[in-house]
Amino acid sequence: MIRIYNTLSRQKEVFQPIEEGKVWMYVCGPTVYNYIHVGNGRSTVAFDTIRRYLEYRGYAVHYVSNVTDVDDKIIRVAKELGMTAPEVANKFIAAFTEDSTALQVKPADLQPRVMDHIPDILSFIAVLIEKGYAYAVDGDVYYRTRKFHHYGQLSDQSIDELEVGASQRTGDEQQIKEDPLDFALWKKTNDGGITWDSPWGVGRPGWHIECSVMATKHLGETIDIHGGGQDLAFPHHENEIAQSEAKTGKTFANYWMHNGFVTIGEIDEKMSKSLGNFVTVHELVQQHDPQILRFFLAATHYRRPLRFSQTSFKEAETNLARLRTTYENARFRLKDAVESLADDETFLALWEQLIALFIQEMDDDFNAANGMTVIYEMAKKINVYSQKERVSSVVLERVLAEFSELLTIFGIYFEQKELIDDEIEALIVERNQARLAKNFARSDEIRDLFKEQGIVLEDTPQGTRWRREK
Repeated sequence: MIRIYNTLSRQKEVFQPIEEGKVWMYVCGPTVYNYIHVGNGRSTVAFDTIRRYLEYRGYAVHYVSNVTDVDDKIIRVAKELGMTAPEVANKFIAAFTEDSTALQVKPADLQPRVMDHIPDILSFIAVLIEKGYAYAVDGDVYYRTRKFHHYGQLSDQSIDELEVGASQRTGDEQQIKEDPLDFALWKKTNDGGITWDSPWGVGRPGWHIECSVMATKHLGETIDIHGGGQDLAFPHHENEIAQSEAKTGKTFANYWMHNGFVTIGEIDEKMSKSLGNFVTVHELVQQHDPQILRFFLAATHYRRPLRFSQTSFKEAETNLARLRTTYENARFRLKDAVESLADDETFLALWEQLIALFIQEMDDDFNAANGMTVIYEMAKKINVYSQKERVSSVVLERVLAEFSELLTIFGIYFEQKELIDDEIEALIVERNQARLAKNFARSDEIRDLFKEQGIVLEDTPQGTRWRREK
């Protein structure tokens, strides 16, 4: 039985989905104005790992993760680059897709974009105004925070504590709001960025309303799990709850999950773009095997802080290499394995105990660190078995299949999949572009991949041809 730490209740709760055998899950995705850094990547990987484990346990997971393509930061970058906001968004959506694919993140069942939901946002805000939870003033629309009696429950803050902080804010906005705590649902603007017409004037939506609209539109008025980074609990998720439950009169999400920060430096400073202390996933996967970064991000408990350093990254590389060696050595022994041996059942009974222990650990709030400890123990058993004079194909085939299956929960694959023709053509295009851009590291990486796969390239005046070695 799976237990989840619910940020809302601040305790572990037995997971009881709305619909038996199914999970409706929404995770806040990136704001696409730059490449994602390792901290952003951790959230992406953490919830992908959780999704994978739920599927391993037999659930059909309907997984929705948005991209925020309407934001002041996107508009600022667009102006700096001489591009439109949609062009900037498309550029970094493509980069996010590339980087998350490199990290073996499964594509979301749906990846909604804010720009595609403006009519839905306008309708949602109109309902909140009609119910008295929101008000328009001078082209803006604000949410009446005090009217929602449970405000602050998710972040464990009282309305009085929040008022003290809000009362210290300054600016024109504070002068027109009914209450310093009220937050924007719609903002009028004439800053030259992307805008839309609304009943209240030309402007664009506030950040918080976007996820409320997309989550309820695509997953329903009540969802099983809502996830995101720890920094989103307040105010973003707090405001999502207030907006959504005010509109529907129903519980917005039954389980709230938040991953811990990635820290960097001697003082364990939170990695963030605003502090300028970040390393992008894009950089790392160009320089290292993406599987190392995936392993580094996935093999710790999602709620714990994760220190990023050369030492910790190297440790992940070493541990991953050991697991790969275990797998390859066992695969090698299949060549001389006999069909079965007398002690097969004894070994497999011990193996089943380890599988059960893995499930026990992972069922406890997706404790990847403890789950990985069990996998290391499995690796020890496989190594000892692989060194025996006589080995059984019954045992080796079973443990290799299940060892691989458990590792895929963490996004780790040791099997080298044969490239299909379309992938080869796409990689040739990427290689040629990399050579033109003098990105020789990436060009060489693709060349080496082709070599491993037995694919021969021929650069001709008519273009690059390829063939498989016989």
